[in-house]
Amino acid sequence: MIEEEIKKANIQSMKDKDTVARAFYSVLMNKILLEKIAKGDREKPLADAELSNIIQKTIKELSDEKENYAKVGNSEEVANIERQIEIAKSYLPKMLSAEEIKKIILGLSDRSVPTVMKHFKANFNGQVDMRLVQEVLKSL
Repeated sequence: MIEEEIKKANIQSMKDKDTVARAFYSVLMNKILLEKIAKGDREKPLADAELSNIIQKTIKELSDEKENYAKVGNSEEVANIERQIEIAKSYLPKMLSAEEIKKIILGLSDRSVPTVMKHFKANFNGQVDMRLVQEVLKSL
C-alpha cells in the first residue's frame, strides 16, 4: 500500500534529517488524515486510488506555490518545491498517455462525453488526467 510506503519514507526522512522531504511528508500525511476523518474512520487505510488523488492535488498545490516563489525570485524555495514534486510523483502510478486514452475511447461502443468520463473515472481513477481525457475525446 502507498500509505505504508509514505509512513516509512517519513520516518526515514526524519532519521536522515532531510527537512525538505520531511516537510512534504508532513503535509501529505496531514491530508491523508483529514481524508480519513472526513470518511469517519481514522484507522482504516485509504485505497491507493484515493491516495493518488490526494497526491495529485498536492502536486498541483506545490506547482502553484513554486510559481509564486519563482515570481518573487526565491530560487532556493523553487528548488525545494521541485524536489518535493519529484518525491510526490514517485508515489503515483504510471499515467496513461494521450495515445493510450485514444485507444480506450475508440474501443468503447458509446463515445458520448458522460459515458466516456464515467468509464475513465470508474476504471482508471488515479491513472489518468481527466482533462486530458476530455481533450482527446474532443479531438475525435
